[in-house]
Amino acid sequence: MSSSHQATQAPPGKILAMLLAFLLACTAGGFALAGLAMPFVAAAGTASNATTSLFDDLPTELTFTEPSEQSVILAADGTELARFYAENRVVIGSDDISKYLKDAVVSIEDERFYEHNGIDPQGLIGAAFNNFTGGRLAGGSTITQQYVKNLLIEEGRNSNDPDLIAEATERTIARKLSEARTAMAIEKQMTKDEILTGYINIVMFGPSQYGAEAASQYFFSVSAKDLTIPQAAMLAGITQSPARWNPVTNPEEAKSRRDTVLAKMYELGYISEQEFRDGVNQSIEEMLNVSRPVNGCESAGISVYFCDYVVKDLLASDSWGESHEDRLNQLYRGGLVIHTTLDPAKQQAAYDAVTTQVPVNDPSGIEMAMSSVTPGTGEITSMVQNTNYGTATAEDPNATTVNLNVGTDRGGGYGFQSGSTFKVYTLIEWIRSGRSVQEQVNASRDEYTRDDWTISCAPELADAYNPSNIEGIGSGMMTVLESTTKSVNLSFIDMATQLDLCNITGVAEQMGVRTGNGEPLMPRPSAVLGSNNVTPLSTANSMATLASGGIMCEPMSFTKIENQEGDTIADISPTCSRVLDEEVADTTTKALQTVVADGGTGFRAQVAGHDVAGKTGTANMDYHAWFMGYTSHEATAIWLGHMEGNVSMFYTTINGQYNVEVYGGLYPALAFSSYQTRILEGVEPEPFNLQTTDGDTGGATILPQGRDNPSIRQATPTPVRPAPQPSPEPEPSEEASEEPPAEDPPAEEAPEPPAEEQPSPPAEDTEGDG
Repeated sequence: MSSSHQATQAPPGKILAMLLAFLLACTAGGFALAGLAMPFVAAAGTASNATTSLFDDLPTELTFTEPSEQSVILAADGTELARFYAENRVVIGSDDISKYLKDAVVSIEDERFYEHNGIDPQGLIGAAFNNFTGGRLAGGSTITQQYVKNLLIEEGRNSNDPDLIAEATERTIARKLSEARTAMAIEKQMTKDEILTGYINIVMFGPSQYGAEAASQYFFSVSAKDLTIPQAAMLAGITQSPARWNPVTNPEEAKSRRDTVLAKMYELGYISEQEFRDGVNQSIEEMLNVSRPVNGCESAGISVYFCDYVVKDLLASDSWGESHEDRLNQLYRGGLVIHTTLDPAKQQAAYDAVTTQVPVNDPSGIEMAMSSVTPGTGEITSMVQNTNYGTATAEDPNATTVNLNVGTDRGGGYGFQSGSTFKVYTLIEWIRSGRSVQEQVNASRDEYTRDDWTISCAPELADAYNPSNIEGIGSGMMTVLESTTKSVNLSFIDMATQLDLCNITGVAEQMGVRTGNGEPLMPRPSAVLGSNNVTPLSTANSMATLASGGIMCEPMSFTKIENQEGDTIADISPTCSRVLDEEVADTTTKALQTVVADGGTGFRAQVAGHDVAGKTGTANMDYHAWFMGYTSHEATAIWLGHMEGNVSMFYTTINGQYNVEVYGGLYPALAFSSYQTRILEGVEPEPFNLQTTDGDTGGATILPQGRDNPSIRQATPTPVRPAPQPSPEPEPSEEASEEPPAEDPPAEEAPEPPAEEQPSPPAEDTEGDG
C-alpha cells in the first residue's frame, strides 16, 4: 500500500452520527447508553442536519507548541558535551524515518489512514460495536486524532498547565468532538506524510522515550531511518502501552505484540510472506542493543564541571529568556543548541597536566584545579580539577559535585586563600600611583601598628600586624623588582603601608578577582599576603587583564544559543573595559617575567620559546599553593590544596613524592608549564609587546597615599593600641627559590573525605604567608 493514497471524503453528518454513537458508548453510562446510541445512529440524517455547522466551520489557522525536544551543549569546535531534556525526544524529518516504521504505525494504529479525512467512520463503528458487545475496549481514534491529542498534552507540559493536560485527556463527548473538528482541520492544512511524521515524533515509543529517533537509539542503538522491519514493528507496537510492551522488561509480551504488528503489515501488503516469517523468527534478545542516554552534564566526561558552570551561567543570564523559570523550561524542553567557549584540545591538555601532577584520588587527599581564559575576550577555554563528579565514597573518596574553580553562585565553594599571588595587586597599585619598581623598600621591618595603615573604605580593619619573611629570603633595603622576583613578604608590607589597602583590593576586583561567596575582598593588613579567599577562574581572569594590556573582560562560557528552528536567540559578545593604563599593565608584566625567569620563585613555569609572566603563591602553613600566569595567548591559574578548608600540606607525599613543604613554585608551576607547553605546540611565539615606564614615572604625579597622605591620615596620630602577640610562623613557607629536599618514606595514609560536600569558609582573620 502506498503512502500516496488520496483521502476519500465522507459526509460530515454521517461522520458525526457515527462518532457520537461511539462516544456515548464510551462514557460513564456504558451499556445503559448503548441502547440510546443505536437509534441515534439510525437517525443519521437528523444528526447530520443538526450538526453540519460544527464541521463546516472548521478552524483555518492552527497553532500548537512545538514538541518538547532535547537541548544540546556543544564545545567550541561543535563536538557534543551534554544533552538536557524533560522528555527524551529528538525531532526528525520525514526523510529520516524508515519507511518500515511508517508502514508499521499505519498498519497497527490506523489502517485506513490514507483514506479518511481525519476521522474514520468504519473504525468508529467497529470500536463501538466491540465495546457494546463486551469485547476488548477500543477507542477508534485515527492517527490524526491521536496527533491532536498528543499535541494538546504536549502544550500543557511545555506551559506547565495541568488543566490543559486534563482537558486533552478527559473522556467526554465535548472533548472528542473538539478533537474530531481539529483533526479534520489539520487534514485540510497538512499532507498525510506531514501528519504521520508529526505523530511519529511526538508519541511515546517506550516508557521514557518520546518520538522514534530517541526510541531507536535507546532500544537498538541505530537511527530511525535505519530501522529494520522487525525493529519498526516492535516500536510501532509499543505506543499502545509503553510499559506493557517494553521489550527490555517484558520481552515475551513485547514479542507477541511485535508479531501482531508484523502480521498486520503482511495482511495489508506492506511486507512479503518471507519478510513476515523472518521477522517473527528473530528473538528479542537478538534485536536489542540498548544505549541508555545520560541526561545532563554527567555525560561530559572531564568537562563535567565546565558543563555545570555553563548551565548555571545560562540560567543566570538575562541575555535570553524572560525569567529563570522560563530559561530552565527552555533548556529542558526547547531543543536549544548552546555553543560554548570550551576548546576540547586545551581541556584535555589541562586535565592531563593536572592529573599528572596530582592523580585523581591521590593518597594525599589533595585536590588541584585549573582554569584558563583568553585575553581580550574572557572566553573560558579550559576548566578542570582532579576529582570525579559525584558523591564521595570509600572507593572514590575525593568525588564531589563542587566546582573548585568557581564560587558558590556557579556551583563552587568559598574559594581559597590566595597567598603571595595577591602581591601582584599591591605591585600594580604601586606602579599605578606613579612609583617605580626600582625604588627601594624595607624588607626587614616586621612590626606594624594600626596607625601604619590607610584603609579609607574600612578604617576599623586597621590593626597591629607582625608578618615575617621566609628564613634567608629578603632583608634590609631591596628594590620592588627584586622583592617581586623573590616574593619577599616584608617588602610588600612596606609598600602597602605607603598605599591605601582599599585601592589594592579595589584594583584586584577591577581586574576580575572574586571571592567564592561573592562578598567584597577585605582590605585588612593580612590581605597583602593573601588572606582573602578567591577562586581560580577569577584569578585567571585577572591575569588575562594583564595579558591584554589592562583590558578586563567578564568570563564567558557560551557564545550563542539557537532554537529549534535554527534561529539565534542569543548572540553573546565579550563584555570588556579598560581598567588599567597599558603602561601600568605592561610594567607589571615585565616585573612578573622575572618571577618565571631563572632565580625567580616561579622558574618551573617556564615555557620554552615563549614569553611567560606570572606569580607564585602559598598560604600560611602551606594550606594552599598557587601559580597564576600568562602568555600572549592565554592566562591560567592553578590552585592546590584541600577543598574542605585549611589543611596544612607540610610533610606530604604527593603522587609518590615526599615533600617537607608544598608551595606554589612546585606542583602548580609545573602544571602551568606542562599545560602551556602542550597548547602552544606548533604556535608561533608571540613575545610580549610591552609599553613600560621602565622604572621612570614618565612625568606622572606621585599620589600621596598611606602614611604620606595628609587628606586621609589624621593630623594628630591616634593613640596606638598594644600590639597583639604574633602567632608563631611556620618553618619554612612558600617562596624559597631552592627546591626543598626530597625524601622517600612510605606514602602517608589519605585523610578521611570531608563530611560536607560544600567546602567550609576559613576564619576571616587567617593570615597569608608569602
